[in-house]
Amino acid sequence: MGGSIFRKKKIENIIAEPEEQLHGLNKILTVKDLTFLGIAAVVGAGIFSTIGSAAYHGGPGVSLLFVITAVTCGFSALCYAEFASRVPVSGSAYTYSYVSFGEIVAWVIGWALILEYAIGNIVVAISWSGYFNNLLVHVFHIHLPDWLLVDPETAVNAYQGAVKALAGNTAGLTPEELKNHQFAIQAYNAAPKIGTMPVFLNLPAFIITALITWLAYIGIKESKQSANFMVMFKIAVIIFIIVVGAFFVDTNNWTPFLPNRFEGVLKGVSAVFYAYIGFDAISTTAEECRNPQRDLPRSMIYSLVICTVLYIAVALILTGIENYASFKNVSDPLAFVFEKRAPWVEKIVSVSAVVATTSVLLVFQIGQPRIWMSMSRDGLLPRIFQKIHPRYKTPSFSTLLTGVIVGFGALFLESSLMTDLTSIGTLFAFILVCGGLLILPPVSKEVGKFRIPYINGRYIIPVLLLIFIYLFRERTVQSFRNIGNEGYQEILFLLFLVMATVITIKTVIRKYSFVPVMGVLSCLYLLTEIPAISWLWFFVWMAIGLAIYFLYGYRNSKLAKKAG
Repeated sequence: MGGSIFRKKKIENIIAEPEEQLHGLNKILTVKDLTFLGIAAVVGAGIFSTIGSAAYHGGPGVSLLFVITAVTCGFSALCYAEFASRVPVSGSAYTYSYVSFGEIVAWVIGWALILEYAIGNIVVAISWSGYFNNLLVHVFHIHLPDWLLVDPETAVNAYQGAVKALAGNTAGLTPEELKNHQFAIQAYNAAPKIGTMPVFLNLPAFIITALITWLAYIGIKESKQSANFMVMFKIAVIIFIIVVGAFFVDTNNWTPFLPNRFEGVLKGVSAVFYAYIGFDAISTTAEECRNPQRDLPRSMIYSLVICTVLYIAVALILTGIENYASFKNVSDPLAFVFEKRAPWVEKIVSVSAVVATTSVLLVFQIGQPRIWMSMSRDGLLPRIFQKIHPRYKTPSFSTLLTGVIVGFGALFLESSLMTDLTSIGTLFAFILVCGGLLILPPVSKEVGKFRIPYINGRYIIPVLLLIFIYLFRERTVQSFRNIGNEGYQEILFLLFLVMATVITIKTVIRKYSFVPVMGVLSCLYLLTEIPAISWLWFFVWMAIGLAIYFLYGYRNSKLAKKAG
């Protein structure tokens, strides 16, 4: 059994399989469409929301954080690009892991990708609801009932916190805090009740998920046309904001450039990284590309570069208009900086935020069903997951199931924990894609196929590790001193140092290529920054996934049947 769960698929067999399907997918996506899908996935809540808190911690130097994150994702993107060129079929990191590491690892990463796409999209849908409500209130002056705009847990926690705060000494509360506590109590008491239980649900998040699922269901052509329109609109708005904002920039706000030193910049790494993770969704559409071996790699790199330039420009404009300290607890920074200077721009920002988040939702709703379709083709999930609609040429059942999971999740669940869970799933995918490229046998350069240039990491990686240890020497010493009473965060950091040392030694011995090794190391480090509670839930999620694999997938795997 031990050997059989690591059985691998051959690249030539994987490429041949999609052609054997009774109803193939429509091959209509060009490099422009794929690039737009990548931009649609990356330019969303990050540029309209989380960039504010990152600017507060990092000051104008937050622009460096986008460069660092882009380089980190760039290592993974280059590895994805080579894999996409060598294995041009749907499945993303799941399929790539099947080739490199074997079936059990492929299942684990496929299960983790559900966190990135399906579960992650719950967060996006909830964010969309917030932007949509702001648009209704500030532009159209429409106020929906409060109980239709929030999940039950958030509402109950807000109510209990407000009751506790108002029961004590209220003299220390600011007028804004007092107003928020009173609002929480009023909203809780005004909600309809089933018995004694108040009803709360996020209806706008459910509705947009249903609409996007319908769009993803009826065809990739309709989906890509919608995505292209939304991307062109939000890029035009962002460029407009950059141009208009330049007139309000006070260069004195850029001094000091690193007010909280480099540590302050790194505090925003998780929020900024979350904005970038969508570029890998491009690889799930491989079978709908006209020329996947040429266009997939190009589109991944193009989208990453374009998004990085936009993020850096917006970060500099924001911190040039307002002092970085003004962005504390600001959830809508683009609207915030224009609120008093040019209120009419604020309305454009509100519309663009809704459009941007809608495009992210669409791309992720396209990605998840194609992961399930690939897993089903391999026998690891029931055959219904690979069913292609005879008219629309989309994975019909998988698309509808994704819509149900995301829709009802967005209706009732809280988003904070799921953000970190999504990041864990994504980072695992990135690590396995980068590591998998080190395992595959090298191939010669072919015309029309992308291949990462080989750079010997034997000398570079050890030097970079020594520099890292020097820069983080204080944290390393403190982690060892307090290992008995520190939280799991420092234990994760020490584990990273051990793993980085092992990887570095192997790189020296085996002369591993620089880019994949850096992809593995950078993603491993980002994993150490995720809270321990999220890791606990991630292991619970993995345990459920492994149970499903051994109860169904292991027995029904096509490779197992061929071996038998």
